[in-house]
Amino acid sequence: MLTVNTRSFARAGFLGNPSDGYFGKTISFSFTEFCVDLKMSESNRLRFVPGEVDDATFESPEALVRDLRLYGYYGGIRMLKAVAKLFFEYCFEKGIEIEKRNFTVEYKINIPRLVGMSGSSAICSAMLKALQKFYNVTIPLEIAPTICMEAERDELGIACGLQDRVAQIYNGLTFMDFNRELVEATGHGRYERLDAGLLKNLYIAYDPNRAEESGKAHKKVKQRFQNNDRDVIGAMSEFADIAQKGRDALVSGRFDEIAGLINANFDLRDKIFNVAEENRRMVMAAREVGASAKFAGSGGTIVGTYGDEAQYKMLVEKLALIGCRTLKPVIASNEDETAQIVSQDGWRNS
Repeated sequence: MLTVNTRSFARAGFLGNPSDGYFGKTISFSFTEFCVDLKMSESNRLRFVPGEVDDATFESPEALVRDLRLYGYYGGIRMLKAVAKLFFEYCFEKGIEIEKRNFTVEYKINIPRLVGMSGSSAICSAMLKALQKFYNVTIPLEIAPTICMEAERDELGIACGLQDRVAQIYNGLTFMDFNRELVEATGHGRYERLDAGLLKNLYIAYDPNRAEESGKAHKKVKQRFQNNDRDVIGAMSEFADIAQKGRDALVSGRFDEIAGLINANFDLRDKIFNVAEENRRMVMAAREVGASAKFAGSGGTIVGTYGDEAQYKMLVEKLALIGCRTLKPVIASNEDETAQIVSQDGWRNS
């Protein structure tokens, strides 16, 4: 019986976000501390096994209320189904014959929920990778993130952009140019893999209790963008410029310019979005010890750089005072997704 395993990692928007949803430019990276592991095994019928985020069992009424307030009523199975639907439709439309076999799919996820590390898109991208392996179908690399995005945006009505899916399909450090003419003509942007070794002294910090649906942050801004609001359109152009400057600085070895760009990225976001005080205080706490800081997504997680180990120690201590956990991310390589050992129960060992 055929069994395939795939893995997708958490991602951090490093520069330029949130302009990916507005025909801008971004730099993002995937990192290995958190991931989705997915197992697809041949079976008689198509079966989607609930994961932890589909849990329907609670310790108490209070636990039920808290979970639904934080995370809502929907889990990961809907994403698996949506990706499967679009994958099969893609094969039908392209005239790709797939083998007549069914599967049972299940997943495990340890990406903190709704804190801006792209857990939902990791489920989608892991599913699309598995479907390609299971049915021996190769989807062009630049097209795969678009299918994942359309699964969430078009099938499930979730406001999202391409950035997260690109980071999780490409792995590592990626520069993305979402030129409007290119995206509207082809459905994808221009993606450039960068050497992750260009990054230095990175940290990520997150508040495990800060759960927020990312689509809420974008709804009003998206409407203003569609109404040709000059401030929003100008800001998205500035975000894109920050990403381009960051890309050029990295490949030219001018890493000393990166901290200023990170801070500028957040300051610009703070002007356009209604940033919650709980999220802003994370950035301000990091800056108080001299580190750079910006959102890694829409809130709940920040990413930045620090000067030396003494400053990193102060950063950890400062952020711990407001309930945040801090880590030095290990950036995923292009090989990380496949170079895992499968255990006897079919799951991969870390």
